[in-house]
Amino acid sequence: MTAPVLVTGATGNTGRHVVAGLLAEGIPVRAMTRDPERAALPAGAEIVRGRTTDPEDVAAAAEGASAVYLVWPGTDDEAEGAAEVVEALGGRVPRVVYLSAQGAEEGGVWGVVETLVRRNVPEWTFLRVSGLATNTLLWVEGVRRGVVEEPFGRARRSLVHEKDVAAMAVRALVDPDHVGRAYTVTGPESIGQAEQVRVIGEVIGRETRWVEQSPEEARDGLVERVGEEFADQLLSHWSANVDVVEPVSQDVPRVLGRPALTYREWVGDHRADFAPEG
Repeated sequence: MTAPVLVTGATGNTGRHVVAGLLAEGIPVRAMTRDPERAALPAGAEIVRGRTTDPEDVAAAAEGASAVYLVWPGTDDEAEGAAEVVEALGGRVPRVVYLSAQGAEEGGVWGVVETLVRRNVPEWTFLRVSGLATNTLLWVEGVRRGVVEEPFGRARRSLVHEKDVAAMAVRALVDPDHVGRAYTVTGPESIGQAEQVRVIGEVIGRETRWVEQSPEEARDGLVERVGEEFADQLLSHWSANVDVVEPVSQDVPRVLGRPALTYREWVGDHRADFAPEG
């Protein structure tokens, strides 16, 4: 019997699509999640309880696996415990595909984890994501009101559909041609935040407009929704993208053999998320 692929963060935005993609190719999957009873993953996946930050959980889940899709939950400098986890993987699996981020080569938690993976795992692939389109679900309440009040409407992002990230991960997990590669994973276009809101309105058929806020006005609301650290990260990133547009990479179409999914297509897939409650 073929050894399973271990998917960490299996119920997350990308992880559940990685699980489905591997199963569709006939690859056995071991899906790790903190709450198996609520996992709601496709039939056929072996579901195990565990936390990605716990080296003992990871070691047990990785035993006998052929490869691992690694999602490290820390942000900024939160790499505490990553060394123990990656060392546990390095002693048990030959290949790790790590969900990283653009800028990893400059340091931060993503750079730290990439270095650890290089040192401990014989075969690795890094998916350096520009920004997940799912982050714009932060605007759900505003979209339902018809007004999204946020700062930096001119900030241009090359947001990527989580399905494309997962498809890249599946290829790297099953195809040795991607070993030793660091891919820049983006959407096919650079699109301003105010324009993203306009696209949401068009796709869901409900007028939705952008109202520019100052960063100071926006920060309290962001902190309530995502916490202080991530709120400050978002504001800093959006501010930078006003003058320095996120690059658009051709790595997704090169690897997948088709165009990357657009932000409009992402909104279509998430139409129900923006629907009014009740």
